[in-house]
Amino acid sequence: MSDRTPEPDDLRALEARLEDMRRREAAKNRKPPPSPMGIAYRFATEMVTALVLGGAIGWGLDRAFGTRPVFLIVCFLLGAAAGIRNTVRTAMELNRAASRGTKPPPAADDDDEER
Repeated sequence: MSDRTPEPDDLRALEARLEDMRRREAAKNRKPPPSPMGIAYRFATEMVTALVLGGAIGWGLDRAFGTRPVFLIVCFLLGAAAGIRNTVRTAMELNRAASRGTKPPPAADDDDEER
């Protein structure tokens, strides 16, 4: 190693290379926005999971206590409410992410009109 101090031009070039690498790394780690089909599957999964879980818990409680179908109906309705709540929460989260970040890509028809 030598005791020579780096030149300002060398430091600027190094800083520019580091900044370029940071930009490329950030672009690589950026997630694409969810597709409409992915959003629909997520909503459906939220609802179906809550309904099935609520129904299963109600069915199990009815079998344990011998009170058919009281707990099944009550827990199914609670599952429906939980599914709707989770779906609304997920929609709000997706809306916040969309408003914070990326703009949707332009439609293919828009390109023809500009020319």
